[in-house]
Formats: sequence, structure tokens, C-alpha cells
Amino acid sequence: MKSEMEKLLAGEPFFFLDPEVAARKENATRICKKFNEIDTSNLEEQKKVIKNLFGTCKNNVYMQPPFNCDVGKNIHVGEDFLSNYNVTILDVGEVVIGDYCMIGPNSTISTVNHPMTAKGRREKLSIIKPVKIGNDVWIGANCVILPGVTIGNNVVIAAGAVVTKDVPDNCVVGGIPAKCIKNLDS
Repeated sequence: MKSEMEKLLAGEPFFFLDPEVAARKENATRICKKFNEIDTSNLEEQKKVIKNLFGTCKNNVYMQPPFNCDVGKNIHVGEDFLSNYNVTILDVGEVVIGDYCMIGPNSTISTVNHPMTAKGRREKLSIIKPVKIGNDVWIGANCVILPGVTIGNNVVIAAGAVVTKDVPDNCVVGGIPAKCIKNLDS
């Protein structure tokens, strides 16, 4: 019989209150608290904590506190990454963000979902789907990126958008649910 962590890693529904699963979140919560308490003028200390928290990150990482995440090690960011105030990444599953990306304030990226059935929710089940974001993506303020979404390169997500499905390269998407509203030059 699989453990809840084995189910999570296999992409199967898992009990999110399992002690082994919950321990990963507690660790990330502690590190995020440490990051959020660093003086914003101390960029070197901020970068040091983020490099310890994230799975991988390249150079030039700029993040405004507060920042929160579920695991941290499932977040992979490219070169020249910027996130504004109050960004949350629910990285129970993997989140890969390309080079030269920016995330506006109050935005959320989520890899975790819950069942549509009351029975499944009462059983405290979750399921994960990774999120992939290409290069040169700007996610505006108050956006939500839902589990399983892939966003292409050179994309702008308009403020307030809820991205529920994949986004192709070279476009602006907006609305709820987000739809292509303009093509961009590549």
C-alpha cells in the first residue's frame, strides 16, 4: 500500500493532513516567515533565504515580502525573476518559471486542487498538477494561475485574470476565465 507521500508524488489523490505531507509545509512556512522578516534593504540576505527555500533559482531574484508557499523546493525560477508584494505559490506540485518573469502583487499560482465531491473534500484529499511558465512572462496584479496550466513565452496576464487553461506564446490574456485578447510580436 502506498504512503500518502508516494500518492502525492505519483499524481494520485492524497490525504493532505498526513504528517509527512504536512511537515513539508511547516518547513516552508518557517522559511517564508524568516524571509518576510528580513529588512527589505538587505537584498543579499533575502536572496540567501530564497536560494535555500526554492528548488532552483538563477541570478537576479528580487522578491517583495510578504511571500508564502507550501513547499518551496518545488519552485524553480529562471534568470531575473521578480515578484511583488503578497505573492503566494502553492507548490505542492512543481512550479517552473522561466527567465525574465515578473509577478504582480496579490497573485497566486496553485498546483493543488481538491475533489469536486463532498465525500472527497471530507476525506481531506488533494491532487496536484504542475504549472509551467515560459520566458518573458508578466503576470499582472491580482491574478490566479490554476493547477495544470502551461503559459508560453512572451505572455502578459492582465490584472485580475484567472488562468484556467494553457496560454500560447506571444499574447495578452485577461478576464475570468482568461482568454486571448491581443497577440504580441514575438
